[in-house]
Amino acid sequence: MMTLPMPIPSADALSLVDPFGFGRAAGRYWLDAVERSVLYLDVMRLRGNQYLEHIEQTKPSVLGFDAEVLMDGRSLPRPVNYELLRIVPPAGQPTDLQMRPFVVVDPRAGHGPGIGGFKPDSEIGVALRAGHPCYFIGFLPYPVPGQQVEDVVEAEVAFLRHVNERHAELSEKPIVVGNCQAGWQVMMAASLEPDLFGPILIAGAPLSYWAGEHGNAPMRYTGGMTGGSWMTSLFSDLGNGQFDGAWLVQNFENLNPANTYWSKQYRLYSRVDTEAERYLDFERWWGGHVVLAGDEIQYIVDNLFVGNRLSTAQLVTSDGRRIDLRNVRSPVVVFCSRGDDITPPPQALGWVRDLYEGSDDIVANEQTIVYCVHDSTGHLGIFVSGSVSRKEHTEFTANMDYIDVLPPGLYETTVSEADARDDSELIERDYLLEFTPRSVDELDEVVQHRVEDDTRFATVARLSEINLGLYRLFVQPWVRALATPESAHWMRRMHPNRLGYRLLSDRNPLMASIPVLAERIRADRHPLDEDNLFRVLESIASDQIARSFNAWRDLRDGATERLFMDVYGQPLLQSLVGLGGDAHVHRRRPGAEPEHRRFIARRRAELGERIAEGGSHEAIVRALIFVLGGAHSTDERNFKRLRASHAELEPQLSLGDFKCLMREQFFILKLDREAAVEALPALLKGQSAEQIAAHLEHIEHVLAASGELSENSAERLTRVRGLFERAIDRAPQIEAESRAEAEAWLDSQAQAQHQAYSELEGLMEARATSDGDVQAALEPAKAEPAKAEPAKAEPAKAEPAKAEPAEAEPAKAEPAKAGPAEAEPAKAEPAKAEAAKAEPAKAEPAKAEPAKAELAKAEPAKTGPKATPATKPTAARRRGTTTRRKPQGGNNSR
Repeated sequence: MMTLPMPIPSADALSLVDPFGFGRAAGRYWLDAVERSVLYLDVMRLRGNQYLEHIEQTKPSVLGFDAEVLMDGRSLPRPVNYELLRIVPPAGQPTDLQMRPFVVVDPRAGHGPGIGGFKPDSEIGVALRAGHPCYFIGFLPYPVPGQQVEDVVEAEVAFLRHVNERHAELSEKPIVVGNCQAGWQVMMAASLEPDLFGPILIAGAPLSYWAGEHGNAPMRYTGGMTGGSWMTSLFSDLGNGQFDGAWLVQNFENLNPANTYWSKQYRLYSRVDTEAERYLDFERWWGGHVVLAGDEIQYIVDNLFVGNRLSTAQLVTSDGRRIDLRNVRSPVVVFCSRGDDITPPPQALGWVRDLYEGSDDIVANEQTIVYCVHDSTGHLGIFVSGSVSRKEHTEFTANMDYIDVLPPGLYETTVSEADARDDSELIERDYLLEFTPRSVDELDEVVQHRVEDDTRFATVARLSEINLGLYRLFVQPWVRALATPESAHWMRRMHPNRLGYRLLSDRNPLMASIPVLAERIRADRHPLDEDNLFRVLESIASDQIARSFNAWRDLRDGATERLFMDVYGQPLLQSLVGLGGDAHVHRRRPGAEPEHRRFIARRRAELGERIAEGGSHEAIVRALIFVLGGAHSTDERNFKRLRASHAELEPQLSLGDFKCLMREQFFILKLDREAAVEALPALLKGQSAEQIAAHLEHIEHVLAASGELSENSAERLTRVRGLFERAIDRAPQIEAESRAEAEAWLDSQAQAQHQAYSELEGLMEARATSDGDVQAALEPAKAEPAKAEPAKAEPAKAEPAKAEPAEAEPAKAEPAKAGPAEAEPAKAEPAKAEAAKAEPAKAEPAKAEPAKAELAKAEPAKTGPKATPATKPTAARRRGTTTRRKPQGGNNSR
């Protein structure tokens, strides 16, 4: 077949025919539109093939890192379809085993696992770059028969226990991240086993399901508009005991129809040359629907979505344990966004006001709660967006040790760019995370709690129980009798979300020509300039379509909210369901147990007694907490410098010990701030002036890490400086007293030593006299008693130089026989001399008791308290007198 060349008119001829260029612009736009349409269909074909390949895997996951299975939940006593993975660090990113482990729990809300680590800029990617050993808790697409929510929580507890055992040498507990639905599961597990968890980060996790702002958060009305949870039970029965997660995904998509039905697809169509790879990566996770057990989803809807029993401590496990979020001992970081229509900030933070009456109640429970509210990102962006990972998640990971030692209370954290700050030279990274203390009243501005809304949602909960009971009595037996495994399988396959992937794949014969055409177009692509008139008109039309969808959404959501408020706000309906207009029947803030109140009272008494107890470390930490308490906000810079200095002085001090020290001093200041501050000189008692001055210099050095102090903090620092100077003024007097005490002790030791030497001389003289008497008795010619004159045994003849232990025979100076009475020669009677002569064997005591000779040699040491003054150093001798830059503990320091 011969192809004739098409004649192309010259540019001058075209300008005459089309002087304004509209025709040429239209031709180029038409060619580009056709090419983009074919390329768009080819991307959709690849998406369908990718979906089919993904769901046919035994363990489908979008996790972007190599991993090894450590524990399989199916082998636990209460089997579940979860598993614990260890992330293998990529080449060039070694992990530091001395850093606390990092555990990410993926959400199971209709999609498959792996979203927490499906790309380098993800939660796992950030933790790996920071050097943390990383673990991942994922799941399989189908549940174990009979699986319950409580079983999943127990499995996560077992996984955390295993991670702790692998890092038993560390004092710090693992950082645990729970995204979306996994967030409330993590909180339930932490309330049951609080000792296994380190800091907890819950991102986009709903915990208070009745909370919300009027005109926003329409999903909270879904339960009321469907009459409760009976429809959940219906779809589980139709699925033969399993609930298709595609229904949950469809609910998410219906919240934003403009993005679902137009914007997401048009974005791919308009940028098909560059957007295809990103689109396919996301769709691999978004289209990987999983299945939940019917009992699981029913428990979730009844107790959380409709009943809202988690945030009010009304959940009880099968073995009678109450799930009370106040039992969580680890710091909790709540990350949410105003742009999130699935978990808006009131639902992420409402549990705080549901459980606590005020900030003092939070402090009394020794809880640290930190929240961060993003301005614009959507629900998925909280734990998927690369920009959020590089900014917020990076800062959260870097600040976890600081968050772990934060004093109990409620804090709001904000992230600011380092370059935009005046103190940028003092910031190590690109961003700075600041913590501002807040009260529960200030949090209410975000939560926007309304009592009348509680009454309406309590009515929904009661009506849901009634409708569910009626369904189970009249309808459920018939549905279960008709449902079979085959019907459930085909019902899942024919779901619109699943069917769309299958129709646009290679399994559809109508798609056979698309890859061939797409290959030809990519080889000879004719892209269009962005300033093309018709391309601009296309963009304007797209915006109008998106606005139309948004207008319809706003109309739908507004009508739903008004209908919900009108129906469930009727006093008659509230009375019919047994509320009588009082929501407190269903929703009540849990009170403190008597044991907890007694514990707090005992704790206050103990702290009151310890206000003046401690040493230099306690003084430094207390002074820093007092000064920083006057600042509007704090950040990690002061903490890092303080911890580095303590690591130099006390390398054995772990982060846990440091945390206990920080919290104890915080509670002492909280109990009686004035008395605690005035007790600072008492804590420095026993320190030299040089040491106290070094401690003060160290405090100022730590405070300088965050730049210039606020006016209030500067005033507090001035007060602390005055108290330390008062301790310095007292230091010389203390040193003089210590010196006098040491001199008195040395004098007493010298006197004792002199007395010991005198007694030793007396023993030596007695021994010399006894030797002379024995010799006189043994000589026959000199045996008369009159010749045994005392003058022959004068002490002057027994020279001390001759009585050295090395020269004198020990046996001749037995301690038991060398008493003062035997030292008098006048008592050496002849009868005794004869007895000595008759028994020569007894004249050799050296052979009889050598042990007593050793005792005689050591006798001087027993006559005084100690033989050498250096063996009992005083406090003044223990403390150094050299000037040091960093603090050194005194008598009372740890």
